[in-house]
Amino acid sequence: MRSERNHRTTEAEPKALEEPKHETKKLKNLSEYAQTLQLGWNGLLVLKNSCFPTSMHILEGDQGVISGLLKDHTSGSKLTQLKIAQRLRLDQPKLDEVTRRIKQGSPNGYAVLLATQATPSGPSTEGMPSVEPGLQRRLLRNLVSYLKQKQAAGVISLPVGGSKGRDSTGMLYAFPPCDFSQQYLQSALRTLGKLEEEHMVIVIVRDTA
Repeated sequence: MRSERNHRTTEAEPKALEEPKHETKKLKNLSEYAQTLQLGWNGLLVLKNSCFPTSMHILEGDQGVISGLLKDHTSGSKLTQLKIAQRLRLDQPKLDEVTRRIKQGSPNGYAVLLATQATPSGPSTEGMPSVEPGLQRRLLRNLVSYLKQKQAAGVISLPVGGSKGRDSTGMLYAFPPCDFSQQYLQSALRTLGKLEEEHMVIVIVRDTA
C-alpha cells in the first residue's frame, strides 16, 4: 500500500508544478489585455496644444479600414498624428447614428479599437513620432478626463488633408468610458473583472457610397 501511495504522489507532482505557470498569465490591467489584441495604430492624439501618446488595439472590425483611412492624403504614408477638431455629444440620437453607421459598414467598413496609454518601453511604441514644437506631451488620462467632463466623443474626419476622387473617406470617434463604449469591452470585463484604467474606445467607419 505504501509503495502504491508513493507512486500516486509522484504522478500528481507534474500537475502541481504546472499551476504557477498558469498564474503568471493572469492579466492584471487593461494595458496587458490590450497586448493580447492585434495592434491597429500607434501615434499621437492631439487636442489643442496637447498631444497624447496612444496605442490602439483592434477589438473588432477590419484592419483594412485602419490602414486605408489612417494615412496621409498627400504622401500615402501612415499617419502618426491624429488631431481632434470636433466633438460629438453623448446623446442617444447621436450614438444611434454611430451605431447605424457601424451596422451599415459591417463587415469590412468599420473597426473598433481599444486605446490605451503608450508606455515608453512598451512593445507597441516602435515608430512613435517625436513631439512637434509647441505641443505638450501629456498622459492619455488627461484627454479621457476632458472628454468625460464635456460628455462628448472626439471626432476626426478622415482621411486627414481631405480626399480626392474615389479615395475612401470616413470618420473616427474617440469615446471616453460610457455605456456606449463599454458594450465593446465585455470580453475585457469578463477577463479582468473591472476596467479601472483610463482608456478610450475608438470607432472608425468608412463612408458608404
